[in-house]
Amino acid sequence: MTVDPSSPSAPATLRVACVQLNSRDDVEANVATASALVERAAAAGARLIALPETWSLKGRMCDILGGGEPLDGPSLSRMRELAGTLGVYVLAGSIYETTDRPDRFFNTSVLFGPGGERVAVYRKLHLFDAISGEVEYRESDVLDAGDEVVVAQVDGVGVGLSICYDLRFPELYQRLALSGARLLAVPAAFTAYTGAAHWHVLLRARAIETGCFVLAPDQVGFHTRRNECYGHSLIVDPWGRVKAEIEERVGICVADLGLGLVDEARSAVPSLQHRRPHAYVSPTEAPGGLGDDG
Repeated sequence: MTVDPSSPSAPATLRVACVQLNSRDDVEANVATASALVERAAAAGARLIALPETWSLKGRMCDILGGGEPLDGPSLSRMRELAGTLGVYVLAGSIYETTDRPDRFFNTSVLFGPGGERVAVYRKLHLFDAISGEVEYRESDVLDAGDEVVVAQVDGVGVGLSICYDLRFPELYQRLALSGARLLAVPAAFTAYTGAAHWHVLLRARAIETGCFVLAPDQVGFHTRRNECYGHSLIVDPWGRVKAEIEERVGICVADLGLGLVDEARSAVPSLQHRRPHAYVSPTEAPGGLGDDG
C-alpha cells in the first residue's frame, strides 16, 4: 500500500506522540493505561499517537496463546473508539492477531483515523528468533510473518509501518521511503540488553539513511521475571537528531515535525537517488523484491 508523498493536503507541521508502556499479562489494565496516555497525548495536541509493540499483552507463551484477538477484538476496538472520539490518528503499536489456527498469530499493527476508521494494517515481516543476553526469543514458535510493505496516509503524509525487529533490516526502510514514506513508525518491545547497545544507533541511522522522521514508541521495564524492555521511546528527525525521548518510565513524549526538513535532508544528501541495488544485490538475496528500485 503506497501513497503520493507530495500530497497537496499535507500539513507543514505534524505533531506526533509516543506512548511508552510497561504492559504485563493483564489486558484490561494495559488497555486502561494506554487509553489514559492516548488521551493525555491528544490533550497535548498530538495528531498522530503511537503505542508500542504488543501494548495490550506482554507475558509468557501461555498468555499469548490465550490472549490473541481478531482485528475487531476488544483492545483494538478501544483504540478505534478513542481515535474517533478524540479526532486523532492512533497507531495501535501491535497486538497478537488471531488466525484460523489456534496456536498461530500475526504480530499486527493497526492505524486508526480521526473518524474511527481503520486506515492501515501491517503484519510484522521479520520475526525475532535471537538470543538477547541470557534469554532466547523465538517468535516463530507462535507467529507467522507478514508479507506486505505498508505506507499509510496521515493527513496526506506518508507513514511507513514497521515493528521492532524490522529495525535491523535497512532495505525495508529504503523501500518505505521510496514508496512515499516521510515518517517511519517503529513500535517496539526492544530488549534491555540489545537496546542499550543498538536502539539509539539504529533508529538514528534509519532516519539518516532515508531522510525520514522516525517515531519509535517502546515498552519499558520487566514484563515477566526474565524479560525486560529498554524504554527510551524516541522521536528522531531526518538528520538523526533526537527531538524527544522518554527514558525509563511509563509516559508520553510529544514533538512537532517540520515536514520541510525531509526535502531539505534528501536534497542535501540524495542517497536514495544514488542507490545502485542491481550492482550488489541479486534477486535471491532480496526476498519480496525489497532490494530492487521499487
